[in-house]
Amino acid sequence: MDSQHLTLYRCYFPHGTFGELKDAGGNTIAVTVECPWLNNQKGKSCIPEGTYQIRRHQSPSKGICLAIEAPTLGVTLYGPSQRTHCLIHVANCASELQGCIASGESFGVVGKEWGVLQSRDSLEKLLALVGEQTYTLVVRGQ
Repeated sequence: MDSQHLTLYRCYFPHGTFGELKDAGGNTIAVTVECPWLNNQKGKSCIPEGTYQIRRHQSPSKGICLAIEAPTLGVTLYGPSQRTHCLIHVANCASELQGCIASGESFGVVGKEWGVLQSRDSLEKLLALVGEQTYTLVVRGQ
């Protein structure tokens, strides 16, 4: 497996989807929070399990982040597709997301909601890792 490969191992709950993002060596580099699985509904569900490409992206609303794309799974940055603008960006809780992924340094409670902590620090590390390259992201259940 090449070094430009990340795997997201997920656990699904009614209040959100939580995961561990691991590098090609199996080392955890971030934890994640997403919306719950709601049959791939645009803006409400986490993205389907599968293989994606991620790369640096300048979002008008989220700033520098990572874009997630897999045309075969109906996920593209600009469309036409079932899902567009699926990103990895700064957020702490599933309620702050619309089908994107937020990374963090650890899990915790924000307000009264489970989520991730230190999201901005975690995203900065991911952006440094990916750089200007395109990485493969495999998303799967535990």
